[in-house]
Amino acid sequence: MPNAHIWRKSSYSPNAANCVYVRNNRDGALQLRESDAPDTTLTTSPTAFGGFIRAAKAGTLDRLATRTAASD
Repeated sequence: MPNAHIWRKSSYSPNAANCVYVRNNRDGALQLRESDAPDTTLTTSPTAFGGFIRAAKAGTLDRLATRTAASD
């Protein structure tokens, strides 16, 4: 896997700013970053990230966005 450790941009990210990137670490963990803060990364396991993606797709996390918007 020669490209396994290269940052990949989400297909849902626009071409300019606010892009989300992901890559596999050598130890099997996943790293995420965004274009606004490329030196800050979030490291997680593929299992935990998969659970997050499933919850987001199912709408389970929607109430968090509503709560945050109401508190602003």
